Amino acid sequence: MLIARAPTRISFGGGGTDLEAYYAEYGGQVVSAAINRYTYVVVVADGSQGVEVKGADCAGLGGLPLSGRFRASQALPRAALRHFGIERGLRLFIASEVPSGTGLGSSSSTAVALVKGLSSLLGMELGPAEVAELACELEIGRLGMPIGRQDQYAAAFGGLNVITFESEGVRVEPLALSPADRRRLQRNLMLFFTGSSRLSTTILRRQRQQTANATPVVLESLHAIKGLAVETRQALEQGKLDRVGELLDLSWELKKRLAADITNPFIDECYWLARANGALGGKVTGAGGGGFLLFYCPPARQAKVAEALRAKGLVRVDFDFDGVGAQVLVHNARVDLSTLRAGRRPRDEADGGLDLEMLKALRV
Repeated sequence: MLIARAPTRISFGGGGTDLEAYYAEYGGQVVSAAINRYTYVVVVADGSQGVEVKGADCAGLGGLPLSGRFRASQALPRAALRHFGIERGLRLFIASEVPSGTGLGSSSSTAVALVKGLSSLLGMELGPAEVAELACELEIGRLGMPIGRQDQYAAAFGGLNVITFESEGVRVEPLALSPADRRRLQRNLMLFFTGSSRLSTTILRRQRQQTANATPVVLESLHAIKGLAVETRQALEQGKLDRVGELLDLSWELKKRLAADITNPFIDECYWLARANGALGGKVTGAGGGGFLLFYCPPARQAKVAEALRAKGLVRVDFDFDGVGAQVLVHNARVDLSTLRAGRRPRDEADGGLDLEMLKALRV
């Protein structure tokens, strides 16, 4: 058995600038933190003639076809298995502490956990940049998801980071926070589940298209959002944590200009209630439209904020920062690699298999 996990994330600024339609032209930057709400992948090598995938999003799927028609929830594990050339002999169980479509990056956390688990099963020692880039390749390159790249890097690296996106590559820099400021930041953050999820791809496709078309209001907003991410980094590293709350509020106002579906009357009401009761700022996590609300609020005012939002049906979710990133928790599987393949020729990239040259090029 092998058990791998990857954290989900919250972000403080820069969301949207990690889409290739933006960063390839202008460069992007996000400030984010991995949190201890995880996606788990359990791999059991049982020598069977097929591959079985079960879990929160794949319950009851039974055998996983590697070609032909397949359900949407099968797409990500299918792409990962094909990439590594695994065609039989495994049972996979995938479970997340975070519902899908709620803005904490659980889909990319799943991709990262799959890459970490399956590569470890095959005896590959991939670094976090390799894991993140391969997860991006699965989600964006193989499956055509209209998403950015921050979630995969946050999940693979863990910690609190500034992630810079350029056409030449991605750079991850840990935030220079003192232990005391890190603890204070954690105490000042509140996370609430609105009880609803959303299809983020609809919002992101529209945003990507408007960015590619150089729609003025979208481009101006993204430039300003990136500038606020730079300010957020400075505020965090200088210990001016209350300024982070103010910058979250400014970023939220800009984010709402990116697409009409990012907010709705219920989210607006909840946000107003939190601010009226003492939160300095906040945002909807992820693409918007539902999911989780993140607030920066001094501890003395948190009880009033929690009470006001609880009356609206929101549930507070406790969390802490994750400092490790994707990791293998258990690995006692003994696998003959030949049993994972069906005896055909070695698979190549065009065939959906493992591209060793690409992985070598990714090493840093």
